[in-house]
Amino acid sequence: MVTAVNSVAQQAPVLDVMRRRQDFPILHREVHQHPLVYLDNAATSQKPWSVIEAERHYYAHYNANIHRGIHHLSQEATDAYEAVRDKVRDFIHASSREEIVFTRGTTEAINLVASSYGQCLQAGDEILITEMEHHSNIVPWQLLCQRSGAVLRVAPIDDAGQLIIEQFAGLLGPRTRLVGLTHMSNALGSINPVKALVELAHRSGAVVLVDGAQAVAHLPVDVADLDCDFYVFSGHKLYGPTGIGVLYAKLARLEAMPPYQGGGDMIKSVSFAGSTWNDLPYKFEAGTPNIAGGIGLGAAIDYVRNVGMSAIAAHEADLLAYASAQAKAFPGLSQIGTARDKGAILSFTLAGIHPHDVGTILDAQGVAVRTGHHCAMPVMERYGVPATVRASFALYNTRPEVDALFHGLAKVREIFG
Repeated sequence: MVTAVNSVAQQAPVLDVMRRRQDFPILHREVHQHPLVYLDNAATSQKPWSVIEAERHYYAHYNANIHRGIHHLSQEATDAYEAVRDKVRDFIHASSREEIVFTRGTTEAINLVASSYGQCLQAGDEILITEMEHHSNIVPWQLLCQRSGAVLRVAPIDDAGQLIIEQFAGLLGPRTRLVGLTHMSNALGSINPVKALVELAHRSGAVVLVDGAQAVAHLPVDVADLDCDFYVFSGHKLYGPTGIGVLYAKLARLEAMPPYQGGGDMIKSVSFAGSTWNDLPYKFEAGTPNIAGGIGLGAAIDYVRNVGMSAIAAHEADLLAYASAQAKAFPGLSQIGTARDKGAILSFTLAGIHPHDVGTILDAQGVAVRTGHHCAMPVMERYGVPATVRASFALYNTRPEVDALFHGLAKVREIFG
């Protein structure tokens, strides 16, 4: 971030990036006979050995289904999986483990809230989101509006990619039932002042869901301090496995919500006359979960806590500042998203060259970036572009890798004249 991360990182320990790179086996491979420069971390991060080994160890030594099993392997697996719930609770500063629901990822967590909590919405109620949202924080609410007759409202952003707070506040009203907003934009890097926005929404009587998919790997997250009603994130952007995610919700919210899916493990009793639901959080965890993925998520949380969020923030702030300076000096490059509070994401276009062509030529140089609309088509429409090139940084990226990015961009300009 330009401001928020800097404030966190002023007294941060220095991150030994070259040592940390040794933890990530994939970073030592080549692509098209070039050393891999992986700058697609906003899509998914790479995994350290400790995460890979945690999953391997589960499958090799105590693979069994969890809960209800009386044999030793099942008890071992259950203990390991449930220990991760406590790690997540501590990591995001939730009040209790009952507030931590495991999901397949951010998308399923949002759909869970829309399908379950959303049952209380009626025709004429309003849902407020922002113009910078990922499709996962747009489409579930559109579907809810279709089912309930509720109305979707959208708070605009300015040219820098910052939420216009006054207009956000102006859209809150007596019919606003729910607010969905991102903590950190995946397309722009913009970081929202979530605590202040939650306070505004609560004054209007609305509940708030925060999409933390991008934020948790880059910012300290304290859900108690934010006072949000729901907070969601995925493991795979946090150096953990795919297919595992988290829904945090205030206990009272979860207690009042009906189950999201039916099946095994979410029940206390079943008969043909009816069923009763399990205690929290299991009421929302039907079926066999991604056990290995959960254990891998626990290892990922251990890893980033060992590195230190302040050290990660300081390192990424340095990379973003270094890349932004080069971007400003690069001919024909236009940055998309220049918010004051910004995470380690550089989105841009090159005049006269389609982003897909840019990405293809960079890939030939071993540089992996993301090109396209980034599941944020309304953001692209806001800036009048079909797509952007997005370079996104993580704790293992280096200044020489930023140099490689711009060396590749120079090659793009050379090819296109």
